[in-house]
Amino acid sequence: MLQLQLLSSPPLTPQTVNLNSISNPKLFPSFSSLNSSQTRSFKFNPLSKPSKFSLKCCQSEYFDQKQRFNDSSSSSSPSSLGLPARFYVGHSIYKGKAALTVEPRAPEFVPLDSGAFKISREGFVLLQFAPAAGVRQYDWSRKQVFSLSVTEIGTLISLGMRESCEFFHDPFKGKSDEGKVRKVLKVEPLPDGSGHFFNLGVQNKLLNVDENVYIPITRGEFTVLKSASSFILPYLLGWHAFANSTKPDDTSRANNANPRYGGDYEWSR
Repeated sequence: MLQLQLLSSPPLTPQTVNLNSISNPKLFPSFSSLNSSQTRSFKFNPLSKPSKFSLKCCQSEYFDQKQRFNDSSSSSSPSSLGLPARFYVGHSIYKGKAALTVEPRAPEFVPLDSGAFKISREGFVLLQFAPAAGVRQYDWSRKQVFSLSVTEIGTLISLGMRESCEFFHDPFKGKSDEGKVRKVLKVEPLPDGSGHFFNLGVQNKLLNVDENVYIPITRGEFTVLKSASSFILPYLLGWHAFANSTKPDDTSRANNANPRYGGDYEWSR
């Protein structure tokens, strides 16, 4: 509702002006949006002293509802709640016999009494092999997984087109079930040199499983895996967190406070 109120002494010869006559957008474009439910006339005296007007405008329910929706949406977003946004990424390769999915997993940190954080577990790259169940269909319920450590990732990155490597894992090593689960990942060059075979063999005596899943990886696909692994490797070590928290002033104070850090310590022996 739009209300125009005259703040002056009572007019001597009041005149009435119909707003319908000034709602013509050619003459008064600012009044062309007034609707029929609003007050359509007011009185003024042309001979009286200059008057002051007060303007009151009530927004429609549409804008009120829109504003409330925007406020509620922004208040519930992760950034407004102070929570960091999380992203999940991966790369998949599909072939006739099997599919391979490669996913990086972040390192873990633990808080210290000083307020700082220390890495408790390095990140890794998770390989998931799923056998084919039909044409372009894969049985992910039978998938087998293999986690590559940072050192194993380095071995894979440095692998030449004619070179091979082999990784052995025992998830229960050092425990009572040691030797009951064996995982062997072999990466071998194709006979024509066009890529590599990824062959994962799993023997699980606890579940009575003995399965081999293999998938050929072309030269281009292998290059993508090596490039992505090279990029993510410092993040798996947690060095990005150290780099992001380092400032020039903090670095100088830390080096002076702890003689174990800094280049001068080696030469001062």
